[in-house]
Formats: sequence, structure tokens, C-alpha cells
Amino acid sequence: MANAPKPTTAKKENSKGSGIFAGLAIIICIAIGWLLFLYVMGDGSNFEGGDNANHPLPGNYFGMVYKGGYIVPFLMSMFLMVVVFSIERFFVISKAAGNGNVDAFVRKVQSNLATNNVDAAIAECDKQKGSVAAVIKSGLLKYKEVELETAMDTEQKCLAIQKDIEEATALEMPMLEQNLTIIATLVSVGTLGGLLGTVTGMIKAFAGLATAGAPDQAQLANGISEALINTATGISTSLFAVLSYNFFTSKIDSLTYSIDEAGFSIVQTYAATHR
Repeated sequence: MANAPKPTTAKKENSKGSGIFAGLAIIICIAIGWLLFLYVMGDGSNFEGGDNANHPLPGNYFGMVYKGGYIVPFLMSMFLMVVVFSIERFFVISKAAGNGNVDAFVRKVQSNLATNNVDAAIAECDKQKGSVAAVIKSGLLKYKEVELETAMDTEQKCLAIQKDIEEATALEMPMLEQNLTIIATLVSVGTLGGLLGTVTGMIKAFAGLATAGAPDQAQLANGISEALINTATGISTSLFAVLSYNFFTSKIDSLTYSIDEAGFSIVQTYAATHR
């Protein structure tokens, strides 16, 4: 196609922009996590005597989380990353779906194709917008283009339409999955980070039991608190990341299915009307 280089260049620019966004988002989330840990949860007002080296005030959760140790801010940062990338993917996938309901849009395209009204189907794509409509419109334009070809038979023309739809899909759909790999990584990293914090907390707890004479109950309590806080934070991060990843994967699969359904209709309509 003559216009193929243009979308390819656009996708490369979008990919570069998305990579910059991802890098900045990770750095900012880590910075925010540490600032919250040091200056909000580590504020002296959360502790006895106004000193974060002392025990947290009774019922003060910020102070309790601060006592979870220096793995906590990393876990908090990862949780923020899941939130940020989930919001970013939501807007990207919503934009890819277009202005209206995707299933209703596909049905309108199929209805127009059933009456061989390709121009009306293209007009529906212009109204819908988004990645799904762009792929289907590309196939419809190829539909009109091959009708003018005289050197190809019907089977070759159907293959040309199918190939055009596949190429357009290859340009549009990978962008939807770009930052999902980060969310998928946070599923495992969140769990492992929480486990690491649990282990370090239990080491401190047993160190409290191993002191000479009577066990240091304060050190024992701090160690157990650190273990439980890291466990809870790590599990929360992984849980949210799993739900987010599965939700967006399902959305992408639904969009891909809609493209396949509409693409099949385009090819079958051409084959049926040009026997």
C-alpha cells in the first residue's frame, strides 16, 4: 500500500513516547514512595515522644507501616506503578475501542456489507475512530481498491484484503499491550518483595529472641510487625496487578476478536459478491 510507511512511522513515534512515559513513571513512583515513607509515615507525630526511633502511637497505622523497614517504600512504589500503568492502559484501550460500542459498530459494518454498501461501512469507521475502526477501514479501502484490479482473480483479491487487514492489525494492536509487561512483572516482583521483607522481619524477630537474658520484647514485636507489613503490602500489590493485567488482557482479546469478526465479514462479502 502506498500509505503504509506513514502509520509505521507514527507507531514508532508512539512506541518511543510510551517508553519515555514508562521510564519517567517508574522513577516518579519510586520517588513518591520514598517521600511518603520518610516524611509522611516517618513523621515524628506518629511516634511516642515525637521521634520515629520510638514505638508508634497506639493505633497509628502510618507509624506501624514505617516500622516495616526500608523494603516498604519499594513495595509502595510498585503499588503506585500498578495504579499509574493501569490508568494509562485504561485510557489507551478506551481510545483504541473508539467512540461507541465496538460490538454495535461491527454489526453496523456487517449490515452495510450485507447490502454491498462499502462507502457506508467506511463512514461508520470514520464515526467510530480508534484502532479497531482504523484496521477495518484499511480492509474496506483495500476492498474498493481490488475491485478495480483486472490482473487478479477473486481468490487472489480475497487474500490481498486479508493480508491488508493483518498488516493493519500488526501495526495497531501491539501498542495496546506495550506496558502490560510492566504490570505482569509487578505481579511477581511484588510477591517476591513482600517475601523478602517477611524474611528480614523474621530475622529481626528471632534476633530479639536470641538476646542474652530475657528476650527483647520490643525488638521481637518490631520484627514481627515488619514481616507482616511487608507481607500485606506485597500481596496487595500483586493482587491488584493480577486483576489489572487480566482485565486489560480480556479487553484486548475482545478488540482483537471484533477485528477478526469484521475482517472475516469483509473477505466473505467480497468472495460472495464476486463469484
